[in-house]
Amino acid sequence: MATKQRILLVEDEEHLLEAIKLNLELEGYKVTTAIDGKKALKIFKEERFNLILLDVMLPEIDGFQVAETIRLENTEVPIMFLTAKNTNEDKINGLKKGADDYLVKPFNLEELILRVNNLVKRGLTGDDKKELNTYKIGDKTIYFNSFELRNDDGSVTPLTKKETMLLKLLIERRNEAVSREQILETVWNYDVYPSTRTIDNFILTFRKYFEPDQKNPIYFHSIRGVGYKFTESH
Repeated sequence: MATKQRILLVEDEEHLLEAIKLNLELEGYKVTTAIDGKKALKIFKEERFNLILLDVMLPEIDGFQVAETIRLENTEVPIMFLTAKNTNEDKINGLKKGADDYLVKPFNLEELILRVNNLVKRGLTGDDKKELNTYKIGDKTIYFNSFELRNDDGSVTPLTKKETMLLKLLIERRNEAVSREQILETVWNYDVYPSTRTIDNFILTFRKYFEPDQKNPIYFHSIRGVGYKFTESH
C-alpha cells in the first residue's frame, strides 16, 4: 500500500489486541489501539480512520454503544465487530447498531485479514452512503457541520451542539421511533442524564423551528413510552 490505511482496533484482551495489531501491521496497515470504549471514542474524534475493529464487551462503554455514537458522527467509515457474543440476536443487534461485518471469536486470523481488506477497499471506493452534512425540512436547511439552520429567505438560526446531534440522530433514523436510551447513549454520551422533560423541550424547540402548526406536528413526534420520531413529509 502506497498510503497506509488507518485502522482503529478496540479490544480489552491484551494478548489478542497485540496479535491482531501485529498481523494488520504486517499487511501494511497503520493501527491505533484502545482498550475501552471511552478511550476509543476520544481517539475516533481526534483522528480519521478507514476501518473500526470493535470488541463488544468493553470497559466503560460497550462496543454496541461505541458503534452507535460513531454512526451519529460518521455514516461512512466501515465498522466490524469482533466478539464472543455469537447468537443470531447478537449479530442482528450489531448490524442494527451500524456494523458492516460481524466476526465471532475465536476466529482465524487469515479470515480476519481478508474481511478487513474487503471492508477497507469498499470504504475507499465510496460504496457506503455519504455522510449527512445538510438536510432540508420545509423552507429550512440544517447544516450539521456549522451548527446552523438556514432559511430560504437567507436568515440564519444558530443551533447548539446538542440540538444538532439530536436532529442528526432523528433524521438518520427517520420514520422509526428512537428510544430515550439511544438518545442518551449518542447525544448525552452518559455524561449527564437529562430528564424526559429535557428531551421533550428539545422536541418542542424543533417544532417551533420547523412545524407549520406546532399543535399538530407533521415532522417531530413524541411516542409515549418509547421515545421520539422524525417523519419525512413529502
